[in-house]
Amino acid sequence: MTSSAPSPQLSASARLSAAPAAYPAPMYPHKATEAQHREQRIRSFQPRRGRMTKAQASALDRGWERFGLAIDGTPLDLPTLFEGRPVTLEIGFGMGDTTAAMAAADPTAGILAADVHTPGHGNLLQFLERDGSENVRLAAGDAVILLRDMLPDASLAGLRVYFPDPWPKPKHHKRRLIQSSFLELVLPRLAPGALVHCATDWEPYAEQMVQVLEASPELENLHPEGDGSDWLEPAEHPAGTRPGYAPRPDWRPVTKFERTGLAKGHVVHDLLFRRR
Repeated sequence: MTSSAPSPQLSASARLSAAPAAYPAPMYPHKATEAQHREQRIRSFQPRRGRMTKAQASALDRGWERFGLAIDGTPLDLPTLFEGRPVTLEIGFGMGDTTAAMAAADPTAGILAADVHTPGHGNLLQFLERDGSENVRLAAGDAVILLRDMLPDASLAGLRVYFPDPWPKPKHHKRRLIQSSFLELVLPRLAPGALVHCATDWEPYAEQMVQVLEASPELENLHPEGDGSDWLEPAEHPAGTRPGYAPRPDWRPVTKFERTGLAKGHVVHDLLFRRR
């Protein structure tokens, strides 16, 4: 009787790219079960599975076990994971340049960075390795599951959502991340004083963000009369409008996506709210 050879151990980059059973289906919607496809709820992402470069794959293989975690429903111990640092959740970090810059600028703050874009995970790991940053953890999968099942109440010092998919067509507006159902999920996870920071270059989405966030009595707009550049009195807003936008904080770097939008003539809006 002959015994079969043991299966080779897949590298982190191979596991993430192949999306085997060990990784949760919500990270890879094309592998979701029929029941998951029928589930009607907001999702934190539009699936993107671009090709990884060799450098990104290599960074994943070197750094995933140290800095990465799958969004699989397992509750997280944030104080242990981040060695006591206050933790801000960042949903959708793209290629990771902004996340890495903010992590390097403040090593005393922890960043839990969630995304589904595997090349972006590899790219961010390259930046962390370059900068020697130890205060970031990468979460692979749907941030809604992360919030719902894995984070304790009052465990977050902040939430960042920079340039989420605007879903511009009216019939797709229900897919936007920033809406009341998402806020109901987020608010219990935010500690008192936690900062909620959103940014978008899509004007109608910015207006929706303000309406959703200001509708919550648990949140305070830090720039209730702001037009995005300075403080204004209500009477100074056109037609009595009250945008409620904040100036871009110095600590938020201008992103590559943002520069692209500005080149197209888009207006970027930041929103800063605090958990009461």
